[in-house]
Amino acid sequence: KMAGSSAPWIGSAYLFLQSTCKTIVLPSLYESSQKKPSVFKALKLALADSTGSVNGVDMLKVHCSYPHLIVQLKFCKQENCRRFLQSYREGALQESLQNHLQVSLAMTTVPLEMELKAGNEHLDDMLKDEDRCLECIYREKPDRLRDEEITELEECLKSLIVHQSINNNMAVKDCASLNSPSLPYPSQGSSLAPQITFIFQGQQFANRMLTPDDHQKFAKLVSKKWKQVGRSLQKTCRALRDPVIDNLALEYDREGLYEQAYQLLLRFIQSEGKKATIARLIAALEENGLISLAEELLGLHSNEDCS
Repeated sequence: KMAGSSAPWIGSAYLFLQSTCKTIVLPSLYESSQKKPSVFKALKLALADSTGSVNGVDMLKVHCSYPHLIVQLKFCKQENCRRFLQSYREGALQESLQNHLQVSLAMTTVPLEMELKAGNEHLDDMLKDEDRCLECIYREKPDRLRDEEITELEECLKSLIVHQSINNNMAVKDCASLNSPSLPYPSQGSSLAPQITFIFQGQQFANRMLTPDDHQKFAKLVSKKWKQVGRSLQKTCRALRDPVIDNLALEYDREGLYEQAYQLLLRFIQSEGKKATIARLIAALEENGLISLAEELLGLHSNEDCS
């Protein structure tokens, strides 16, 4: 045993998280007052999964260091730390966190890269030697108490769960979806999707969440009309009110039209989550006479027809 029999086993490590999807920037989501509780909830649940206990590992602070979200972890029992390392090594922690983020943020998928450090040691390089990892984590004593923000988020999460279970049965549905990561999300016909199909030019299409491919095509082809499309979307999206659209125009002026349009749709996707559907974008394109782009997104003709 690494610690003396009288002293408790305490160690610390840093978990570095980065999304491999360029439209999902974890520090930006965590810095958003609307999204922060959702990201925190996903972290809390995934860490609980990794140790088999809600109190198996403690989060002391979450740092935003673009493009990484860095979570400072504290372990109070060697067996909990060992379970965490096994879960991390086998990819179970990564899979669990991806699933919880997907559900909490209402996105189709949140692909992640992870890295684990203790002091100057990169634990990913020594994961097969579990005892050596434990030594490194044990050597790094936590240098701080739990951040006040973490305590507030913990309380917020507890009250949210109680509030949900009292007022409706959403908590039950939430747990069911968390425990069934293999289920498609959101499920067809669920209340999360306002409409399952929509009509465009007399044809019926499945309504779906916007994909990275949609995002790139829109940014590439919408050209100077991106602002008009933004103003059509703003009718049902509070995150795209006029100052936001004007600020995007100024902020990304040097990068050009592609980046301005890309950032516009990114704001829409991040704020609307599962409600950022192809039907809403097609309606906005139709309203502004961008029929060719709408057809392109729906796969109705080849790129050469779209200028």
